[in-house]
Amino acid sequence: MKKRKIVFITTFSILLLLISLIPGIKVLSISNRKNTSERFYKAADNIKGFCISYTHSVNKGRVYDYYTILSNNQLELNETKFVSYGAGIPEPEETAGAEFLVTDNGYIITNLHRVVPRLMMAVGIIANHSVNINSYDYTLTDYFAPQTSLFFEIKRVSLIEYITHKLKPVNKPV
Repeated sequence: MKKRKIVFITTFSILLLLISLIPGIKVLSISNRKNTSERFYKAADNIKGFCISYTHSVNKGRVYDYYTILSNNQLELNETKFVSYGAGIPEPEETAGAEFLVTDNGYIITNLHRVVPRLMMAVGIIANHSVNINSYDYTLTDYFAPQTSLFFEIKRVSLIEYITHKLKPVNKPV
C-alpha cells in the first residue's frame, strides 16, 4: 500500500511538472531584443488589443498607436492619434482606405490596417513610452532601461515561464 502511494505521488508530480512545461498560455510578450531573459508577459486571452503611447521627439506631443491582436497572432496597427505632425507620423494617403479626422484635441488616422508578425521599437530616453493593456498603463522604463530595443509579439509560453516573467519591474526596487 505504501509503495502504491509513493508511485502515485511520483507519477502525479512528474505529470504536473510536464504539464507546467507545455507552452499553453497565450501571452503578449514584451522582450529585450538582445537579452531575451529581460521580458514580461501579460496573458493575452482576454486582450483584444493594446495602445503604445509616447512623447514625439520633434513636436513634443503625445502619440497613441492602437494595435489589435489578430486571430493568427499577428499585430495590426489600426489607428494613431497625435496633436501635431512630426517625423514618422503617417500621412493618410500613405495607406489606402485610411481616414483622416481633425478633432479639438488633434488628429486621428483610422483604418491603417498595418499588419506585422511582431513589433520592434526602442524605449526612449525622453519619450516616456508606455503600453496600455486593458485600461492599465505600464511605463516601459519600469521594466527596461532607456534605449533598449524591444519586441512586442504574441506567443505561447509554459505556466512556469509565465509565472517567472509576469510583469515584474526590473529597474525599480520591489
